[in-house]
Amino acid sequence: MRRNELIERWRVGKPASNCWLMLGQPFVAELIAHQGWDSVTIDMQHGLNDFAEVCALLTAVSATSTVPLVRVPWNEPRDIMRALDAGAYGVICPNVDTREQAERFVGAVRYAPLGYRSVGPHRAIVYGGPDYLKFANETLLAIVQIESAKALSNVREISQVKGLNMLYIGPSDLGLSLGREPRLDQTDPVVVEAIDTILKTAKEFGLKSGIYCRSPDYAASMLEKGFDLVTAASDEGMILEGAALAKRFAR
Repeated sequence: MRRNELIERWRVGKPASNCWLMLGQPFVAELIAHQGWDSVTIDMQHGLNDFAEVCALLTAVSATSTVPLVRVPWNEPRDIMRALDAGAYGVICPNVDTREQAERFVGAVRYAPLGYRSVGPHRAIVYGGPDYLKFANETLLAIVQIESAKALSNVREISQVKGLNMLYIGPSDLGLSLGREPRLDQTDPVVVEAIDTILKTAKEFGLKSGIYCRSPDYAASMLEKGFDLVTAASDEGMILEGAALAKRFAR
């Protein structure tokens, strides 16, 4: 089975970069994957990506070593299994607030006896290789988003779910749930304390940690803090920033 290069980086103590794909454009995904990002995340929750577009984006990324992740819309086994069958090498599940919800998610990612994922990985075998079924459970990443006050209060229980790989922080929703400003690149002391708690808990239970960042500078500071995966940009954000920069030169 094709190696998961994120796992390989973490084995030698290296963190990983991530770029978020919102726009549902295969050529954009292909361009970004060829820039040397360690991973990309195809967003089905807030992005403009339906399942057919997810398949097209996964195909576009597959010619590179960039690891393809998919954020599903919700904790629904059907969406999770379809993303994996299409060739995602990891799934990010939003709004996981309890241990029971985490167990439901992880079960959909893992084949028996570790879970209840149904067998039918058509494109996943093309991408991953003919021995996909043998090694999928140890190669694919199960990632939950911690982004609410309830999830924060349950983070230790969530972290003990067998087969879970990563806690990924959604700073905007976390801030909003804590009664603070819903924003990325958080500096609010209350939210920063929550972020530090989640990071510390992930390390305590042997899990990887990830966080969504808006700017490269903030992403770099999160790497220094000890995060294993940092999202530093999105296709949408880079287009907006480039257009704004060009507009300034045009004046």
